[in-house]
Amino acid sequence: MAYSSASSAAQSPSTAGAPGPRADGARADDPRRGTVVLMSAAVGLCVASNYYAQPLLDTIGRDLRLSAASAALVVTVAQVGYALGLVLVLPLGDLMERRRLVCGLTLATACSLALTAVAPDAGLLLAGTALTGLLSVTAQVLVPFAADLAGPHRRGQVVGTVMSGLVLGMLLARTASGALAAVGGWRTVYWVAAAAMAVLAATLHRALPQYRGSAGLRYGPLLRSTARLLVDEPVLRARALLGLLAFACFSALWTSLAFLLSGPGYDWSDSEIGLLGLAGAAGAIAAQLAGRLADRGRTTLTTMVSALLLLGSWGLLALGAHQLAALIAGIVLLDLAHQGVHISNQSLIYALRPDARGRITSAYMTCYFVGGAIGSALVGVVHAHAGWNGVCVLGAALALLLCLAAAGTTPGFRNWWHGRTRLRELWTVASAGVLATAVLMLIALAMRLAR
Repeated sequence: MAYSSASSAAQSPSTAGAPGPRADGARADDPRRGTVVLMSAAVGLCVASNYYAQPLLDTIGRDLRLSAASAALVVTVAQVGYALGLVLVLPLGDLMERRRLVCGLTLATACSLALTAVAPDAGLLLAGTALTGLLSVTAQVLVPFAADLAGPHRRGQVVGTVMSGLVLGMLLARTASGALAAVGGWRTVYWVAAAAMAVLAATLHRALPQYRGSAGLRYGPLLRSTARLLVDEPVLRARALLGLLAFACFSALWTSLAFLLSGPGYDWSDSEIGLLGLAGAAGAIAAQLAGRLADRGRTTLTTMVSALLLLGSWGLLALGAHQLAALIAGIVLLDLAHQGVHISNQSLIYALRPDARGRITSAYMTCYFVGGAIGSALVGVVHAHAGWNGVCVLGAALALLLCLAAAGTTPGFRNWWHGRTRLRELWTVASAGVLATAVLMLIALAMRLAR
């Protein structure tokens, strides 16, 4: 895999150019701590909108009379909607005034959550879920916004702080939704979330600085330039693949976990399942640590170690079918490793093109959430046929692919690899086979649900 010297790029002030103009005149490398904390909290609330359903899948399925595979489709639709938002909405961050874009998307997300809350059947439920995914891309507008406000010497730390909010949002959403569902049913979760997003929109409008993108393109060329970045930037391509595989592992775990814990052997309630999200909050610690290591140029080491830990976590998760301690340990390890890969990726790609951070984020996060959609879709089929053990085999296979891809980003491996033409050909064939299998399984899932 072609890969430039990204570690040095992440540290070079010349590659981190000055961000676009700010209306308040504050220094670009000195964002207020309160602003960073607010952005972190906002990112957490925005991204949580896509995860409230995960511990409630069994309850929602029974209420709306859905099969397990159809209930899992709620997660898939949310991820696909989010991916579409990344493609169609996120590049606007390089074009529009950021504060106005963030507040408008946040308010629209409140409306889509309210639509989900009143859904009488699966059709409207999936429509509300898809719209929420599309609009809650606000979280990914805020992350490059924070990177633009920070100087090169603090960018990894600031991004890590904001991303810790994203981690907590993804994981604590499950705890909050489980607790609220226990009090007032699953619809209460979405009513409370809609109100919280409306309040957040007003707060962000008062607190965020004005900041206009400087792409200088119309919307059509802006979208085309986003796709072009994947062609022109080898670092972005490599990191997008790593992000896709890491989030596929993450999504495979959290999509299937509710079925394990609500079934024989555990028989947990929605609130109990939601509390297990607290075990994954350790990923917020990994986000902070990975950001600091990125500022020191240790992204390659962090990525490789994280990939190996992700592979090992599935061994603990397999034991977790009957042992709660092993299950919790596996969740903590998987979340730590997933965030180690993700933050390292972001620290490197944000150093590539300061004038195109919104589009770079769009390209990277689209691949990332496509991985999540693939993971959640595959796990619905695998769990139906092979149970928890099959899920763990699937997760380990995805993690092994991640380890191989991460090894391809290390200079020593690349130098050795370039001298092994036959091995490269075999790897290309194997990768094509894996992707073709994934596509066929997705088609099979769609046909199964259509019957």
